[in-house]
Amino acid sequence: MIAGPETHTRDAPNVNASTHSDDLTGSFVALLRAWPANEAALERQCRLLLLDGLAVAIAGAHEPGPSILARLAQRDVPIGPAGVIGKGFSTGVVQAARINGAAMHVLDFEPMWNPPNHALSPLLPALLAVAQWREATGCGMQGKALLRALAKGIEAQGRLRLASGQIEPSKLTMHPPGAVGPLAAALACAELMALPQEQALAAVSMAASRCGSVLANVGTMTKALHCGDAAANGAEAALLAAEGFTANIDAIGSPRGWGPALFGATFEPQHLTAALETARALVPGPAWKLFPSQFATHFVITAALELRASHPGISWSEQVERIELRTPVMHYIDRPKPETGLDGKFSWQYTTAVALLDGQIEPKSFTQERRFSADVVSLLEKIVLNRDETISGRLDQMHVELKVVLRDGRELMQRCNAPLGSWTRPVDPEKIRDKARGLMTEVCGSDVAARVDALVMGEGDFEVQELMALI
Repeated sequence: MIAGPETHTRDAPNVNASTHSDDLTGSFVALLRAWPANEAALERQCRLLLLDGLAVAIAGAHEPGPSILARLAQRDVPIGPAGVIGKGFSTGVVQAARINGAAMHVLDFEPMWNPPNHALSPLLPALLAVAQWREATGCGMQGKALLRALAKGIEAQGRLRLASGQIEPSKLTMHPPGAVGPLAAALACAELMALPQEQALAAVSMAASRCGSVLANVGTMTKALHCGDAAANGAEAALLAAEGFTANIDAIGSPRGWGPALFGATFEPQHLTAALETARALVPGPAWKLFPSQFATHFVITAALELRASHPGISWSEQVERIELRTPVMHYIDRPKPETGLDGKFSWQYTTAVALLDGQIEPKSFTQERRFSADVVSLLEKIVLNRDETISGRLDQMHVELKVVLRDGRELMQRCNAPLGSWTRPVDPEKIRDKARGLMTEVCGSDVAARVDALVMGEGDFEVQELMALI
């Protein structure tokens, strides 16, 4: 059983933060905890992130991976204070964070940050679960406190990603949410729980031992579990720290800590404690996803959709002789024949083919039926990918070029420098609200979608329990 809030004043671990002010972990945690994170613009953005994250999780809740996790939770922890999105039951804080984290990421539809990371799905589900538990144990409304903690967790992940020294996707050694998410979720949950500094530091240092996510599992159910495990491990670290569980005082920066162990020579610790003059939670902030696939594929999707729109009379299944793509070097999304529809989310070739054929990319674009339909199979055979080492793989600097050669000899060209919703092509927040309402309406109906939108996007505080009960 999880202890109530009275245990938050239990004796802290045997750590004196004041004598370790030079330790990287302590400085990092203290800096972010002192950050007010209450600017009006930041709160509005966090409300929009909350809405988008909930909607994407609702849409992904019945995918196979989250459904398997939910069945296991009902068997192992059949009751608890934290709601499981889209499933109609509640379970323990840690289990709910894991399931909801996987559901929020499984469609690959939540926002992207720069350096590349999915900062929402490994963080928000942990905060939702902890907030529900706190409300159930008499701590009052947690809505605005959740938004503040969310901002700090996003900021933490941006700094951790910078510190890794791995900015271009081709340089990644781990899937970023699993590498930085547990630390940020632990920090944010400790903030939401109002833990003393010593216990917050213990939570973050504990989470440093619970990071990891191999890129080999991209394109499988396990990719979404990276985010679910990050949320669960971060939440559990904060709960354990509140009970007196201890960890190394500097598990991020010590010679055998998180930074040196995961990133070695590329680790740049100065990014963790740089002055907070411009918060990365706002600048560059998120790139909003309008398509449910890996973010770099949005470049070829955009090029394909724009090319299709400018040539309305073409039959893309019958008139195409050859398709050439010129892209940065990103081996993990060079998948000429994806093994499954889910695998297609990480394929330059597949997303190009479906965008040209259907004129849209939606969750149904990545079903087994669509992947192995005759027109998709045929068009994939005609796509040639040219990897160009001169094109940057940084998401804020890259571009792609699409050339379609028709059977009558015509050559059609389209280039995409940035998809709509990215940092240089910002999208109206109303479009994100429309996306969220649309996803929720499809699963929950328009009345629930409208109520969730009103509750999240209002100006006052709100009960997280009430919000979660709706979905």
